[in-house]
Amino acid sequence: MITVSVPTQDVADAVGDLGDDVRLVVWNPADAEPPAEADDIRLACVGHRSGGRRVYGRLARLQRLEVIQIASAGFEHALPFVPEGVALANARGVHDTRTAEMALTLTLASQRGLPQFLDAQRRGRWEPWETAPSLADKRVLIVGYGSIGAAIGARMRACEARVEGVARSARTAPDGTTVHAIGDIRGLLPEVDIVVLVTPHDDSTDKLVDADFLAAMGDGALLVNVGRGPVVDTDALLAELTSGRLRAALDVTDPEPLPDDHPLFFAPGCIVVPHIAGFAQLTDRRYVDLVRRQVEALRAGDEPVNRVA
Repeated sequence: MITVSVPTQDVADAVGDLGDDVRLVVWNPADAEPPAEADDIRLACVGHRSGGRRVYGRLARLQRLEVIQIASAGFEHALPFVPEGVALANARGVHDTRTAEMALTLTLASQRGLPQFLDAQRRGRWEPWETAPSLADKRVLIVGYGSIGAAIGARMRACEARVEGVARSARTAPDGTTVHAIGDIRGLLPEVDIVVLVTPHDDSTDKLVDADFLAAMGDGALLVNVGRGPVVDTDALLAELTSGRLRAALDVTDPEPLPDDHPLFFAPGCIVVPHIAGFAQLTDRRYVDLVRRQVEALRAGDEPVNRVA
């Protein structure tokens, strides 16, 4: 018997019947101690924003636990707490479309001046800006060209933008995109109109976008961040925004959540949304399919799907 825990009854209902050899248990380790069936759980699915010593301490008490399935593509927050001998699997692929939609939304909103028009509407004013720049024909550099980066690239190309990527090493992506090595990025920035960040946060990307990075971007360029807030030096970005030289559209920030009345909220040319780009419901088909594939891997004795640690 394969015992699987999911965080809510809604998720259990969405997952449905997994076969006679699978038992579903509803348990959210963020809210409760392990249930009576805990010693039999082999796959534990945890919800969004579930982490820290309390949650993983409870998971560590499960004697037969083999796989922890987190709900996000990012996994750096969980790494320090994963129990020894237990595989950690992320939700790679589940959030690609939602994150890409938000990256495109933020880009188009900034390019076409949507915040200005909404502000004018609230003031009851007709204030045209006919020359707001299009996305078409702009050069877009996607930093972190993985599965989410490719999904963003596809949507940018649908708007007839010119897309290139950046990753750890140079390559040609399966979709044909030219991907540059991260070590070459400073030389690319002066010719780019829009930089989209979708990198995880680790030692190699901490404050990647610093004052020198921003200074290398051309006048009027747009920085879009749907990756992680600490990839950007907030003080350096604020200096460029305040001067009016650069624009930004941010789904993630540093610090996060952004404190009330933080200067980023009021910076000229800046759009801020509260880290909601890739927040897929765990009852969505893509997440449910992932849980089902994870069960199949356990049943077959295969490597966990999306194993990251």
